[in-house]
Amino acid sequence: MLVSLLKRFGVKLSLNDPRWGRNPEDDRKAQDGRRPGDGPPDLDQMWRDFNARLNRMFGGRGNNNGGGDNGGPRGEMRGAGIGAGVIAIIVGFIWLASGAFIVQEGQVGVVTTFGKYSHTTTPGFNWRWPYPFQAHETVNTSQIRTAEIGYRANVRNKQPQESLMLTDDENIIDIQFAVQYTLKDPVAWLFNNRDQDDSVRQIAETAIREVVGRNKMDFVLYEGREKVAADVHAMMQAIGDRYALGALITNVTMQGVQPPEQVQSAFDDAVRAGQDRARARNEGEAYANQIIPAARGQAFRLQQDAEAYRSMVVENATGNAARFDQVVAAYARAPAVTRDRMYIDTMQQIFTSTTKVMIDSRANNNMLYLPLDKLMQQQAANDAQIGSKSGPVQLPQTGQPAEVTQAMEAVRQRDERSRDSSRDRETR
Repeated sequence: MLVSLLKRFGVKLSLNDPRWGRNPEDDRKAQDGRRPGDGPPDLDQMWRDFNARLNRMFGGRGNNNGGGDNGGPRGEMRGAGIGAGVIAIIVGFIWLASGAFIVQEGQVGVVTTFGKYSHTTTPGFNWRWPYPFQAHETVNTSQIRTAEIGYRANVRNKQPQESLMLTDDENIIDIQFAVQYTLKDPVAWLFNNRDQDDSVRQIAETAIREVVGRNKMDFVLYEGREKVAADVHAMMQAIGDRYALGALITNVTMQGVQPPEQVQSAFDDAVRAGQDRARARNEGEAYANQIIPAARGQAFRLQQDAEAYRSMVVENATGNAARFDQVVAAYARAPAVTRDRMYIDTMQQIFTSTTKVMIDSRANNNMLYLPLDKLMQQQAANDAQIGSKSGPVQLPQTGQPAEVTQAMEAVRQRDERSRDSSRDRETR
C-alpha cells in the first residue's frame, strides 16, 4: 500500500533508476561538475521528499534548499502527520468497503453481530459492518440436498453399518435409500445444530430402523416398500421439527431392499416357493370358480325337477280324485254300464303294455301263431318305408296262413259286437 501511495505522488521506486537513493542536491552538484559517491538509497531523504510533495498538495510552502519552517523539523513532523492521516483515510475506506457482499438469487444472507444472529438479507447487493463487528454467511435455500443411507454414490458401494437392520420377526435385511431435502429456515439450519448434513443422515437412519423394526420381513421386502418410505418421510420430518433443524424433507426413495448376501440363495428359494404357493392357490380358486357354479346349477335343476314332480303328483292325485268322484256319481246312476266301462278301460291299459299272441282256443289248439304287436310294428315300419301317411293299419296278407287271417277277422268282429253291445247298454 505504501509503495502504491508513493507511486501515486510521483516517487519513483524503480531499482533500475540511476538516480535511486540520490539527493537532488547531489544531482545539482553533479550538474555543477561535482560527482557524488554511489551508495544505497537514502530512506530519510525519500521520506522528506514525500512529505514535501504532500505539503505542496495541501498548500504547504516547501523549498528545496532545506531552509524555512517547512525544511526544518517542525515541517517534517507536520508532513508526516498529514501523510499518516491520508493513509488512515484510505485504510478506513478499504475497511468499510470490505463489508459489502452480494447474495445470489435463491440464496439468503445471514448477518451476525459479534457472533450473534442479527438479521437476514435478500438477494442482491448488501452491506454490513466489517470485521470484527459483523460477519455474514450465505445459505442456499433453493438447492435440493441429498443424504444417502446405506451406500455412498453407488448402491454397490454399501455401508453395512448403516444398511443392516432387524425386522419385527428378528430377521436381518439390507436397505439402501436416499433422502432429498431443502432448507425452510436458514437461521435454524445454521445456529440450532452442528454438522447439519450428518444430523439429517442420523435422523434418516433412526427413522428407518424404527419403521423396519415394527414390520415383518416379508412386508418390508415385497408389498410394503411404499408404506415404509411414507412412514420414514413422516417420521423424519417430525424429528427434524422437534430438533428445529430447519430442513424440509421432500422425498424418500428406496434404492434397494434385500436380504443379506450370505442368505440370498435361501431367500430366493423361499420366494420361488411363495410363487408356487400363489400359483397353486390361483389354480384352486379357478377350479372352485368352475365347479361351484356348476354344482349350484345342478342343485337348482334338481330342485326345480323335484318341484315339477311334486306339482305333477299333486295334480294327478287331484285329477284322479275328481275322476273317482265322477265315476262314483256315474256308478250310482248306472252300475252295470259303469262296471263294464271300468273293465274295458282296465283291459285296455293292461293290453297296451303287454305282448299279445293269437291262439285258436276253439279248436283246442295250443299252437302259437304270431304275436300281434310284432305284426303291427312291422306293418308300421313298412308303411313308413313306402311313404304311407294315412289309412287304417292292415295286417300283412302275403305269405300268411289262412288260419291266422280268419282268427284275426273273428277277433275283429267280436270286438265290434262287444262295442255295439256296450253302446246299446249305454243307450238303455
